[in-house]
Amino acid sequence: MTRDSFRDSSRALVAHLQRLADPERRDRAALARLRAALRPGRELEALREVLPYVHELMPRAEDAALLTAGLFSLHPHHRSGTTLATALRRLAAGQEGDSVEQRFQALLSASRHELSTHLRYAVGLVAGQPSPSPIDYTDLHAAIYWWDHPEGRSRRRWARDFWAPRGSGAAETDPARPDSSTTSSL
Repeated sequence: MTRDSFRDSSRALVAHLQRLADPERRDRAALARLRAALRPGRELEALREVLPYVHELMPRAEDAALLTAGLFSLHPHHRSGTTLATALRRLAAGQEGDSVEQRFQALLSASRHELSTHLRYAVGLVAGQPSPSPIDYTDLHAAIYWWDHPEGRSRRRWARDFWAPRGSGAAETDPARPDSSTTSSL
C-alpha cells in the first residue's frame, strides 16, 4: 500500500460519507447502519457502506473505515485541516477546568482495542456543543489506521495540535500528516 493510495481511498470514503449525510438526499438507513457499527458485534452491518472505499481488504483497513464512518454518523460535519485534537483544543479553551484535556490524554494513551470507546466520547464532546467544530475525517481515518505505529506519528500530530503554542505552525507543516496542504472541504 502506498501513502497515495491510502490518501485517495480515505478521501473517497469521506466524500461518500458526506453524500450520505447531504441534507438534500440524506440516506437515513445508511447512517443508522454506520451508527450501529459503533456497537460491539454490529460492525459487519456497515461493511457494505465502506468496503468500496477501503484501500486494502484487510481487517485493519476495514476496521479503520468502519470506525471513521461510525464516528462521522454521530457528527457529520467535515472540514479538512481541523483535526479532532484541534476541535478538542477549541472546546477546552472555552471551558473551565481540565476535563477535556484529561479526556484527550486518555485518548492519546488508548490502545487500539480501547480506541473506539475514547473516540466515540471525544467526537460526542465536540458534537454536543452549541456550535460544534467540524472534524477532518480524512485525518481521523489516517490516525485510526496508523494508531499503533511504533513511532506514534498520529498521537504526536494530535498532541501538537492540542498543546503546541498557537501560531507555531506545527500542525500545518507536519510531513507525516496525510495531506497537510489541504485546507478546504472535500
